[in-house]
Amino acid sequence: MKKQEFMDAVRDAETTMYHVAMSILKNDADCADAVQEALMIAFEKLHTLKVDAYFKTWIIRILIRECYRIQKKRKNLVPYEEYMQDRKLWEEDRYTDLYLAIMELPQELRVLVTLYYLDGFSVREVSDILQMKEGTVKSRLSRAREQLRVQLGDREGVLC
Repeated sequence: MKKQEFMDAVRDAETTMYHVAMSILKNDADCADAVQEALMIAFEKLHTLKVDAYFKTWIIRILIRECYRIQKKRKNLVPYEEYMQDRKLWEEDRYTDLYLAIMELPQELRVLVTLYYLDGFSVREVSDILQMKEGTVKSRLSRAREQLRVQLGDREGVLC
């Protein structure tokens, strides 16, 4: 993959990368850091990508590892000012009830829901990205849907 192809592929994966980072880190600044770091790592390790068709899966895996690294480094300690600022953003009407409910899911389910429903990856692709069995992906998606149903009061038309 050449430099221009890399840049085009990154543009195609940009939205997905933001969704995944946000589903793990829940903070715009940390998301931006994770995406930037993942892009640098991917560019440096581009020679290790064997099949260009798997670029998106490959870069999302790099991003997820980077998000977990940032999360571990941060140790879930958030300054009070930042916490209050984030609460104000969540309380605004910028987000749908469904999006807010997704963000309240446990992290392992939130990432699955984001990849499958928001970014349109197949069960097989999600299992490849997260390195888990397809059956595990399906059962966790089912569990996530049930939790969302409970949170949203089983509204018709919200969940498939």
